[in-house]
Amino acid sequence: MNLPSTLFPSINLSTQALFNAVNSFKAHMVVSAPSNKINRSMIWIPTNPKGAEGLPPGIVSPMSDIYPRRLWGKPNEDFGIAPKYLVAFTVGYTQKESVNAAVEKASPLSHYSRANIYTCMHYVTVILHLRFSENFTIVLFHYDGQTSEWDEFGWSRKAVHVSARKQSKWWYAKRFLHPDIVAPYDYIFIWDEDLGVQHFNAEENTEERPGWCTDSYSPPCAAFVEIRVTVFSRNAWRCVWHMIQNDLIHGWGLDFNMRRCVEQPPHEKIGVVDAQWIVHEGIATQGPGETGMTPVEKIRQRCKHEWVIFQNRMRNAEKEYYAELGVSPSNFTR
Repeated sequence: MNLPSTLFPSINLSTQALFNAVNSFKAHMVVSAPSNKINRSMIWIPTNPKGAEGLPPGIVSPMSDIYPRRLWGKPNEDFGIAPKYLVAFTVGYTQKESVNAAVEKASPLSHYSRANIYTCMHYVTVILHLRFSENFTIVLFHYDGQTSEWDEFGWSRKAVHVSARKQSKWWYAKRFLHPDIVAPYDYIFIWDEDLGVQHFNAEENTEERPGWCTDSYSPPCAAFVEIRVTVFSRNAWRCVWHMIQNDLIHGWGLDFNMRRCVEQPPHEKIGVVDAQWIVHEGIATQGPGETGMTPVEKIRQRCKHEWVIFQNRMRNAEKEYYAELGVSPSNFTR
């Protein structure tokens, strides 16, 4: 490159010096990429689940399950049939015979048509007894720390065992049955342990008695369910799970508010099947045992206290919601 000397009258600049100067200038330049070019080292997908925005959508797995998996072989060969139903018992070892009887009696759900049992229901609470076949994942929540002792039952070896001492059914459900975990199941059974099923026959169907539901929004038609032997559809459970309060572990008050988790009118989506009956044996197997009050009395005292708290929270939450909308609930019609 030939440059006239008159351009640099006071500088003796050789060709090599010029190239060195240009290279030094380029090395210190900050070059901005055109706005129409994508930085492919950064992914940001706002529609991904919270916290996973930086992942490519194709790898995001928002749901899980509690199917037991093998430690060997191919993942797609872990089991022949993916269970459609989940049943969870909150148990102590002293109630093993009652739980074993509940698991092994009666017939598989596949023998019933959905129309016969779940007639037109998206959510249903039923007192229903089944032999839990390969279509069921069985979960035992142990409040006494005894888990391996259940291996005397063949079905227990295939069950999922969760152990936390002196906790309640709804405490376990809130922490271990998140809707995204149980989403693969059509129905979620959440049962107590102290149930006598000797007189129960699940093969006989039931129909609503004419005239019983004079008010579709009040007990016993829609506002109340038997909380001890519940069955939820996956959609209903997603709603109910969010309604369960983290610190209120006995579930009192939930039964009067589950109607909020179904389409209206609620009596067409929720019900109590009482044509067949079971026995609630009412055997308390855990409690503080403090002086002056039996374990049952102490637990009942907290249950009532939680009921008041839950009612107040629900009432206040509704008031705040309608106040933000600037409307009065009294103006609503059923």
